[in-house]
Amino acid sequence: MEEFANDNNIWAEDETITHIQKPRLYKVILLNDDYTTMDFVVYILERIFNKSPLEATAIMLNVHKNGRGVAGIYPKDIAETKINEVHQIARDNNYPLMCSLEPE
Repeated sequence: MEEFANDNNIWAEDETITHIQKPRLYKVILLNDDYTTMDFVVYILERIFNKSPLEATAIMLNVHKNGRGVAGIYPKDIAETKINEVHQIARDNNYPLMCSLEPE
């Protein structure tokens, strides 16, 4: 690396400027089914996605009415982790609740 003098006559190493790209974000989509209860969906939204009771209820109603709803938007690795958590908790409670992942 080259050294150079700045305006204050202080020698410093030449700094390389790198551009860091923000990670691509993904939507976690909750999918409606005929068996998972509305209360369980609200519980999942509050526990896994840190939604307030009001937000969780609104998302749950959207899932119920439209067949799907956005639970959250995250970098891919976090979104995948949340999906795995939802699937595991749903299985543990005998619900078929499913999630999917979509690029934002």
